[in-house]
Amino acid sequence: MKKTKTKQKIKGNKFERLIYAVAITLVLISPISIVFSKATLSKLNFEVEEKKQEIASQKKENDSLAMAIDELASLTKIQEVAQSEGLSYNNANIKVVR
Repeated sequence: MKKTKTKQKIKGNKFERLIYAVAITLVLISPISIVFSKATLSKLNFEVEEKKQEIASQKKENDSLAMAIDELASLTKIQEVAQSEGLSYNNANIKVVR
């Protein structure tokens, strides 16, 4: 009688195979998801910087317009416009409304 060696495959149960499949899938997908998330973060940071520049530009324009309003509302400018229209400045006729 000869003894022959037979190879037996050790089969895992379904739960073990599922765990192995999930682990392999996670190992393969994680580098891709990391690269994707870093690319998305970089894009968002770039957009934030663009918006900050737009805000700074708008603030400068608002300050400039506020300064122009102050210049046009000054007493000397009002008197200048009144004289060019043929009006006179009479302090007794001015009423202050609050």
